[in-house]
Formats: sequence, structure tokens, C-alpha cells
Amino acid sequence: MSDSSPTRREFLHASAATALAGGCAGAGAGADNDKPLIAPRPDSFALAERFGKLLRVTDVTDGLDALGRADRCLLDAQIRPLWMGMRFCGPAVTMRVVPTNRTMPIVSRKDALRQHAIWREMGGWHAELKPHLKKGIVIVTSTNGAKECGYWGSNNSLDMQSQGVAGIVTDGNARDTDEIIMQRNPVACRTIGRTIIPGRVELMDVNVAVGCGGVMVRPGDIIGCDWDGALVVPIEIAEDVLAIAARIAVDDKKARRRLYDRVGRKPDETVDWESAAEYYKDLL
Repeated sequence: MSDSSPTRREFLHASAATALAGGCAGAGAGADNDKPLIAPRPDSFALAERFGKLLRVTDVTDGLDALGRADRCLLDAQIRPLWMGMRFCGPAVTMRVVPTNRTMPIVSRKDALRQHAIWREMGGWHAELKPHLKKGIVIVTSTNGAKECGYWGSNNSLDMQSQGVAGIVTDGNARDTDEIIMQRNPVACRTIGRTIIPGRVELMDVNVAVGCGGVMVRPGDIIGCDWDGALVVPIEIAEDVLAIAARIAVDDKKARRRLYDRVGRKPDETVDWESAAEYYKDLL
């Protein structure tokens, strides 16, 4: 390999940059030479707002299915919200966390509260999340098979929520889950854990393409989550998925409204197809 060959990190950052730019346009036979190499990037925040307004994860799944993408965009079914009623949708900010091959030193009583600070001084954080935080984002944390480690807990997840983060998705563990549930912090995880970060995992990269729950997630892809699970909508097909999912959702609400009437059930917001049809009228 020559000295000019890119490192793995450079490759990951280049992949993320391509996703953020909207992807390269295909240079097929007969393509016009004056066509831009970078496709215009859809507004992921505006799209996420429309996805999250009235669409369920199942509606979006059906939209992905129509485009042949569902099996490649559904996160592992074990990744679930920690509490019933949690719903969020937003552009992804990704974190690549890996198991460490180092150990934490034994600490004294005096240093017991400095374990995270000591781990940072030892180089356990190779990247920073804070510069990427924006209102409405969803943090996607890939843990690469790390053993039990409660990367997200009642303190840092509440901190993220206070800064406008719409949700957190991880294929790893969450801890302090009694408080996360009580505080209604929007955390979806694979399992519950008990341990802290130092001596277990290292944060390697932020905002690079990652694998989470068996699927690729890139910065700016749209993440949706509700009680049925979590999924990713690749940004380059998000507009088509939204249009299809909106039509499916309105049709479902209309059909269930008829069934509500048949069984004498009082209508609720889940069968308010008129409002949904009005909101998505440009797509129907």
C-alpha cells in the first residue's frame, strides 16, 4: 500500500461527506457533461418534520418496501424504545463506539468521581459530539459488539434532551432505565446494561457512516422510531418514501375510521384521515 492510500478513518469521513452532500450523480452512458456531480441535497430537517408529524414506523416501512429497501433499512427488532408512547424522527448524527483493549487503573476514593475524566485523559474519546448537536437530530450510537456498557444513562440522555436532541438510538445498552423512563428521555436500545464507559469502550468517530442494528446509517439520513421499532430512511430516497408512506397512512386511517363506525367506537386522532389528507395534500 502506498503512503498516499487513505486511512480507514479518512475513508469513513469521505463516505459521510458524500452522504451529507446528497450523493454523486450517476455518470451513465450519454450523460451530459455539464450535469453536476453532486445531487442537490434535500432538507433533512424539513423532511423529518413531515415524516414525524403523522406517520408511524409501519407506514414508513411500507414506503421503503415499495422501493425495495425495507429489509436494508430496518434496525434489528430488538432495538426498542424504553417506554410505551415514545415517538421521534430526525436527521442522524452518528457515533462510532468500539470496545477498548485497555483497562482503567484502580482509583482511590478521592478519584472515584473522576473516572470519566481519567478515561478522557487516557484518550478514551477520539472525537467530540457537542459540535454536531442541533435541535431535532437523532443520535445513533453504533457500539460494534461491545460487551455490557451503559453508554446512555439518565444523566447524559437528559442532557441531550435538554439541548433539543429528538431521540437516541443505540445497538448497545442503556442504564439507569428507571430514571430514563420516569424522565421520559427518548432512548431506544437493544438491552439494559449496568456499567459505565471507562475501561470498556472508546468513542472513535462522530458523523461518519456506521452500522447500527444491522443497517447502514449515514449523517443526515432520517431516523424514525416508535413502539414498533426503529428504521433509517436514506436521504436520497426520502422524498419518494414520504410520498408513498403518506398515501398509505391516509388510506389506513380512512379504512379504520369505517371500522370504528361499524363497531361503535368513538373516533380518535389515529383515524383522523381528514387532517392527515390536508397535511399531506401536496403528496396525495
